[in-house]
Amino acid sequence: MDERIRTGAGGPMNSVPTSTHRTVALVGAAGAGKTTLAEALLHRAGAIPRAGSVEQGTTVCDHEPEEIARGTTLGLSLAHLTWSPPGDIGECTLTLADTPGRSDFVGSVDVALAVSDVAVVVVSAVDGVTAGTRFVWTAAGAAGVPRIVVITQEDKARADFHRVLGELRAAFGEQLWPLELPLGEEQDFHGIADVLSEQALEYDADGSHHEAPMPADAEAEEHRMHLDVTEEIVSHDDEQLEAYLEGNEPSPAELERTLAREVASGGAVPVVVCSGLTGTGVDRVLDLICELSPSSLEREARIVVGGAGKSKNDTDAGTGGGGTGAASTVGGAELRVAPNPDGEPLVHVFRTVADPFVGQVSMLKVLSGVLRPSDRLHNATTGADERIHGLFQLRGAEHLQVGALRAGEVGAVAKLTGSPSGTLLWSRPTGTARPAPLPTRPAVFAVSLTPATQSDDEKMSTALGRLVAEDPTLIIDRAADQTILRGLGDMHVEVAVERLARVFGVHVTTAPAPVAYRETIAGSADVEGKLKKQSGGHGQFAVVQLRVSPLPPGGGFEFVDKVVGGSVPRTYIPAVEKGARDALAGGGPQGHPVVDVRVELYDGKSHSVDSSEMAFRTAASIGVKAALAEAGTVMLEPVSIVTVTVPAELQGTVLTDLSGRRGRVSATETADDGRARVVASVPEAELARYVLDLRSMTGGQAELTITPDRYMKVPNGARA
Repeated sequence: MDERIRTGAGGPMNSVPTSTHRTVALVGAAGAGKTTLAEALLHRAGAIPRAGSVEQGTTVCDHEPEEIARGTTLGLSLAHLTWSPPGDIGECTLTLADTPGRSDFVGSVDVALAVSDVAVVVVSAVDGVTAGTRFVWTAAGAAGVPRIVVITQEDKARADFHRVLGELRAAFGEQLWPLELPLGEEQDFHGIADVLSEQALEYDADGSHHEAPMPADAEAEEHRMHLDVTEEIVSHDDEQLEAYLEGNEPSPAELERTLAREVASGGAVPVVVCSGLTGTGVDRVLDLICELSPSSLEREARIVVGGAGKSKNDTDAGTGGGGTGAASTVGGAELRVAPNPDGEPLVHVFRTVADPFVGQVSMLKVLSGVLRPSDRLHNATTGADERIHGLFQLRGAEHLQVGALRAGEVGAVAKLTGSPSGTLLWSRPTGTARPAPLPTRPAVFAVSLTPATQSDDEKMSTALGRLVAEDPTLIIDRAADQTILRGLGDMHVEVAVERLARVFGVHVTTAPAPVAYRETIAGSADVEGKLKKQSGGHGQFAVVQLRVSPLPPGGGFEFVDKVVGGSVPRTYIPAVEKGARDALAGGGPQGHPVVDVRVELYDGKSHSVDSSEMAFRTAASIGVKAALAEAGTVMLEPVSIVTVTVPAELQGTVLTDLSGRRGRVSATETADDGRARVVASVPEAELARYVLDLRSMTGGQAELTITPDRYMKVPNGARA
């Protein structure tokens, strides 16, 4: 890698001036309190005059009608705020990225993690570690994003900080270090004990705190936690460890600086506690995000350069004062981009949202350089040329106008019509590049769409294209005369259909997606395909002798030319193949496309005047259809690989259910976290509602992937 790509204008990354900006992904299970926490953070920072309520539909982040109606987060929402923590850090700007907790919308979690500097893993003090917690923990680790755990809902009935801390350490390891201890619990939660400073902080009604004597019932435990955490922190710094062993304990500020390095490297995960409803501990969450998480200028981005890039030896590698260096490697290479404010502009459009009032809104992160209104950039992924009409930061649905966005900062712009989610903008007129790919999330639920009116039919294709440009985890399939919408769950698809109507004005009815059955010929057949028509002028004449036989499963289609002696002129051979393909695609006797077939042309007849390509194409189609009718066909059904991960005690339930769905289990194993993983081959006909049934039988504790695999013969009596 060219050194200038990594370092930026000011030298190595650790010498770059510290930025005050951080993008914070709020991730966690559904119901953990992420949106309520976001509301509390915004209110405590003075960004909003009062905290809204999820139940009343008045929160900043859950502002879409579909979210308000369901009382849950369904997409990625950004909220900008500023905060001044104690000490010498100065004012810190944060962009909160509130994410859904339901598995149907994990695509938004992936996007948020791809652009965030830190992941705040929100865990309910009541529910503890759930499947959703495990998922976001793993996703943040895979994305290389540092983590801070916030235990919320400490004021609720059955809240239990110690139980949840134990669950966290059992699930994720001893690198979770509690920095706070709750004072009181449930309705008596009134303050926190700061483990590093050994101070008790009592909270007032307005969310502010004041120091108070440490309660006697918490003093011994707090001091023990202080010693444990202090020893853990100093063990990662030789100078601090030496001083500590000599009896000189570092100050809380010194401990925080060492801890911040460990957080950035992933070696430590701080755990703090708060209540989003009462405000207790919320200001400390803001303080610790600013003090312990890396800034936007301390985290490199990754891009993939495609096409024919320049040689590594080119003298113009790198851009400006260290820039992106995107042209310095051959195509297909992954590059790390230093967030250099003096470099060439490079912008990641990570999410687009169609707004019925202002048009398309594109959320973006500046990876390098400075982005200003009226800049003209080229989309390195789609090839479109774009003009930046105006820049703003988002606070939910509110647009906060800004004069520029600098490297590492997140904002938005309207009307970038040629830049869908997951594309890059730069100033170069040529070359291709794209962001590092997000995790693949296979669809597990599908419906067929039927336009309500002719007008809806005319607009549906364009509207679906815009819907997928917003959310690439949605998939559109077109089979014969049907349009299939696939997503990550029933609610994912349901919300997409609602947005299709509300935002794009296209109304559809839905039905279960049809199973894509196929047929294959049951045996071999030798047939003649003949076309002979005479209606004045040139006629139509062609005769083909065909041998049609089955191929092994997955064989597709094979055409073999065995003609000798010129009985079928060479110019007509391709037309015979096209006719055979036409017949197979048109369906067999049972009405489904035919696959895994070999068609051999071994003889035929032609006429010097009346033969034509169309005549031979038609004759071949007639012959293949005759062969299918003579030999008969066998029904084939699609089979998928189903992978289910559940708590070990639920493995038997899953195995029994899969057996009832004609599933063939190929593996049962223990995952790294101790859960059971079951892998099975299951016919697609048995999976239409599987994601819903699995959620019900496991209480939402299962993780599911469904991957299309192959076609198999349908057993007698198995097809409905």
